Parts: sequence; structure tokens; C-alpha cells
Amino acid sequence: MEEFHKVRRLPPYVFEQVNRLKASARAGGADIIDLGMGNPDLPTPKAIVDKLCEVVQDPRTHRYSSSKGIPGLRRAQAAYYARRFGVKLNPDTQVVATLGSKEGFANMAQAITAPGDVILCPNPTYPIHAFGFLMAGGVIRSIPVEPDENFFQPLERAVRHSIPKPLALVLNYPSNPTAFVATLDFYKDVVAFAKKHDIIVLSDLAYSEIYFDGEPPPSVLQVPGAMDVTVEFTSMSKTFSMPGWRMGFAVGNERLIAALTRVKSYLDYGAFTPIQVAATHALNGDGSDIAEVRNVYKRRRDVMVESFGKAGFDVPPPAATMFAWAKIPEKFRHLGSLEFSKLLVEKADVAVAPGVGFGEQGDDYVRLALVENEHRIRQAARNIKKFLSTADETMHNVISLNAHR
Repeated sequence: MEEFHKVRRLPPYVFEQVNRLKASARAGGADIIDLGMGNPDLPTPKAIVDKLCEVVQDPRTHRYSSSKGIPGLRRAQAAYYARRFGVKLNPDTQVVATLGSKEGFANMAQAITAPGDVILCPNPTYPIHAFGFLMAGGVIRSIPVEPDENFFQPLERAVRHSIPKPLALVLNYPSNPTAFVATLDFYKDVVAFAKKHDIIVLSDLAYSEIYFDGEPPPSVLQVPGAMDVTVEFTSMSKTFSMPGWRMGFAVGNERLIAALTRVKSYLDYGAFTPIQVAATHALNGDGSDIAEVRNVYKRRRDVMVESFGKAGFDVPPPAATMFAWAKIPEKFRHLGSLEFSKLLVEKADVAVAPGVGFGEQGDDYVRLALVENEHRIRQAARNIKKFLSTADETMHNVISLNAHR
């Protein structure tokens, strides 16, 4: 049977090929060190878990919740933005709770996209930024991801040559997978560009609290006038080690938040109420849990940069996020990121995320997640060092088979 229309628009899920190899290797007894999926291994702080256990005892919380989020949770998110960014939000009209930032982004795409609408999207980037709009019938025009002086020229060109004119611009800083961090001055230029061309700004700020060097990453909503054109998405998955809890937020422009809220009201009843209450407790905390998570990732980052560098695999230190974005060693670059990732599973018992899974511009890179402890990261470096040092003897047949690339 022919594939359904929306399924046809989605490319093969390249991460699945690595996942199959990983599962097969583990079934054969291999100890795979998994630096692939960005799935935090740190436990949710005890106080948050205790609050969930307390609230779940009340049978009244077992009923349907609100897809918009309970009032206390929306007030807590507004208070967080006021403390962290100095941004004032109306919790009734400018905040909506989402089932993680991924769901929020996908449903925003459904809410605002007409068939054929053009979306300006970084390449490489987190897959939902592009595929949420593709599934909604939109068209993606790739733009650079690095927030530097070369960022705006392709945007101006896209506005001149896209028919129809672009509907929205996607931002993601700190960036997954590249770990680039934007400045407030950059955001000022983005808002000016968006207002000049009547374009919506959709900012994914999921890694706002996972930063290591310098000032905390800003929010685009700190720019005067940004609220006129912007919605920003955040998540509690990494900040509070709550990935399976599926709790996030969209905040910003009232008209856009209202559109997202209406779409969500047709599709879900919101997160389980005890989860929302526990999330409220987390947001109203003193921030010590966030600081500890940040320190753990920083120690892991430093160990990875040092040990992988000594192994012959240069890993630039990310300034933020729980990922490192590393160029494939020169002698393997012609294979591409998917084949190189497969080799690391087969030859080094290390799983990474192939860069091509985030866009074709990422094919010279792999993403390394800081989701194993320091001992395991050092073991991964030793495995990779052994693989790299023996590759000339063991890899001649593989390289020959892939020489057409």
C-alpha cells in the first residue's frame, strides 16, 4: 500500500539505524556506552518526587486536568521569567503549559501553518523544528545556525526570494545540537528583522539553565517589543532532570498563545495534575537543584573534552547544553556521520548521534550527549583511542566499500 501523505513527507529516521545496531550489540553482550540520545540520567530531585507522591494521594487530582495548565503552575512559570529574565508575563493570557517543549512546538506548527507556508529554520537543528512544520503542510527554508555577522544575509535573501513570504523564523539558543549561544544584541537584531518583515519568531530555550561559561543565556523576550512577534518554549526535562514527566511551557505573544491553547484544547487534557503541582513546587524553589545539575554537566563536559582529546578525537568545549558537537576525525569524514556512528558502535562500543539526523549541514559532525558518568566517559575515550589507533589495519575493507561517497 502507498504510504500516507504526511508519512511520505518524513525522511528515514537515521537515529533508528544506530539504535538497532546498539540493541543488537547489547543483545550480544557488548557494554555500549551510550552518548547518543539526550536522555538525562540524573534523578529528579527528591523534593519534587516527594511533592508528586503527596499530591497523588488525593483522588481529586486523578481527574482530567486542564490542557492550558493549572493556574498555580502558570503563575510559577511567569514568576520564573520575572526572576530570571526580568520579563513580565500575564499567566492567564501569555503562558500555556505543554507536554514538553517538543509537543508545544509541534502543536504551534499545527496552529499557525497553512499548506505551503515557508518557515525559516536552522540547519542543523533539533528535528521537530523542521518536521513539526512539514507535518503541518509547511515548507522549510534552511538558514545558518551560528548567531554571528553572517546570519542575517541569508534571511534577507529568503524574504526576497520565497513565495509566499516566510511566515516564521525558528531560533534555538543554546542550540541543540551545536551548543551555540546567542547574545541579547543578536536577539535585538532578530526582533528588528522580524518586525520589519512581519515574521513570527519561535524561540526554543530548552537549555537556558545548562550553561558553563560566562553570563546565563538570555531570552529573546528581554528585547523591548519582542512580545509583539515572539513565542518562546522552555522545558523542565533538562533543568530539573524531569524528561519522562513531560512538562514544558510556551510563553509570549497573546494571539499566538491563544492559537496554541485552542489547538491543544482539542488534542489533550494536559499533564497529570500531580505532575503539574510537583512542577510548580520545582519552579518556586530556591534554584539549588538547577545549580547542582549544571555542575554535574560541567564536570562531565570537562572530562569529555580532555579524555577525548587525548584519544585523538577533538571535542570543542560547549559553552552550554548537555551536548558536545564534534567534527568527525579527518580520515573518516568521507564516510559521513551515519556510517561513522555505526562504526563507533561496532568497533568501540560507543553510541553517538549522527549529525546528519539534525540536517544535511551536520553530516561532518556527531553529537555527544553528557548522559554517562565521568568514569564511563573516560572508558568511552579509551575505547575510541584503541579504535582510532588500529583503524588502518582493521578498516581497510570498510573504507574501500564507502569510497564512492
